[in-house]
Amino acid sequence: MLTKKGKYGLKALVDLARLDPGETAFITEIATRNNIPKKFLDAILLELRNSGVLKSKKGPGGGYSLSRPASQIRIGQVIRTLDGPLAPIRCASRTAYEICDDCNDPETCEVRRSMTIVRDAMADILDTMTLEDFVNNPEAAAARAAAPSEAEAGEPVVKRVV
Repeated sequence: MLTKKGKYGLKALVDLARLDPGETAFITEIATRNNIPKKFLDAILLELRNSGVLKSKKGPGGGYSLSRPASQIRIGQVIRTLDGPLAPIRCASRTAYEICDDCNDPETCEVRRSMTIVRDAMADILDTMTLEDFVNNPEAAAARAAAPSEAEAGEPVVKRVV
């Protein structure tokens, strides 16, 4: 489940994506427009800036803005930055894998195998969806991700890091 941190981060990015090119916004403006606690938003935007999603400028005309076009910011990257791995359980994660205490054989574990499928489905959608899609037409982006894969169409597939 998306945490409040992830949800607020996405709301703030949508807010910033709607600004005119070159325009910036102060934290208090973003927080007020989106009903987000300012102190919490401070920490979230700092994390997004440190990960390269946002840039900031101090002083008059300062504030936050996207570091690159919304079409180049992947929602999966944002969620991983703020909330960590997409996998519903640690043993299904590619980036934060941990074996379960109660597992005798992770390779044959039905729960792990099923949750890996869930992780892959989520990653297929979130790593395909850009911030621009998220703002303009999230349904179309999700439908595009759910369309038959290149492998099903007989084309080679490039695996995504999850």
